[in-house]
Amino acid sequence: MNGPIDKTPGESALVCVSHSPIIMIRAKAPVEEPQILAHYERCIAGIEAFAPELVIELGTDHFAGFPLSCMPAHCVGLACEAVADVGGFPGHFDVPHDIAEALVAHLRDEDLDTAVSYKMRVDHGFSQPLKRLTGALHRYPVIPVFIGALAPPFLPFRRSRLLGESIGRFIRKTGVRTLLIGSGGLSHHPTRYFPLVGDGDPAVTAYQVEGERGGSFTDEQWLSRLYDMHVEGADMLVNGARTREDIRLNPDVDEEFLRLLCGNDLSVFDAWNPAAIVETAGIGFLELHTWIAATAAHLATGGGPPKERTYAPTLEYGIGYGMVSAGVPS
Repeated sequence: MNGPIDKTPGESALVCVSHSPIIMIRAKAPVEEPQILAHYERCIAGIEAFAPELVIELGTDHFAGFPLSCMPAHCVGLACEAVADVGGFPGHFDVPHDIAEALVAHLRDEDLDTAVSYKMRVDHGFSQPLKRLTGALHRYPVIPVFIGALAPPFLPFRRSRLLGESIGRFIRKTGVRTLLIGSGGLSHHPTRYFPLVGDGDPAVTAYQVEGERGGSFTDEQWLSRLYDMHVEGADMLVNGARTREDIRLNPDVDEEFLRLLCGNDLSVFDAWNPAAIVETAGIGFLELHTWIAATAAHLATGGGPPKERTYAPTLEYGIGYGMVSAGVPS
């Protein structure tokens, strides 16, 4: 670093990054992995220099903590624990209860009917990027914000943009220097592991709807099943048994999303049809609600659009891999 970094109260830094269980257990490294890891290392060093007073992480969940019996559009965690799932890291988040409650009050004052969880449970969708970027789940105070994007009826992208803008105004109002993390996407269709509602075996559907109460799997059995399936799936992606078409890997849609995200007007996503996107880029593409919300929050604090970005159509990871950052010191 060339001298101290000036830190302004109420400013933000932004990192949005893909997650996938298979990233952590891939059977073969994609050729782009050095480029991907280099962007990660730059962000890790930049976060250290930025020294956030708070992290707000926007993520999704894959039935570890949010079953279909109650699927909120948006939910703020007042406490949070991550499960020991494949690709994830178990442990507790250091959630600042009073600040999280104040965020909920602010969002509701701005007519966003946000749910709350007094004991949020999340999986790799939150824990993977948080651990890899900051070194530990409890390194910094963290407020987890869940976005229920993966189950129909699908959430309009506009709703997550408005959520993000409101979060950005909260950061400005409170003056807390904040790292924003958006976790998920790009194109992928992981229905082999997480079937769409009603498409899976009845035992799988029962767990997706009610978790352990569905009577088909204990949590331990469900997570063990997912681990075995992802290990098998990682091999299938490199031996030809699973193809780009199978996982709906779509670099054209991915690149267009990144181009627009790195512009100045996120309202362009308001007209995007989530159901149509699923057909061309997979259900996992909808995790990009988190990127839209996190980027909208960063812009609302006065930050600029993402300038550094990485993209690779990594079949070996089972996903179109992307990463963008803004306001992270170099």
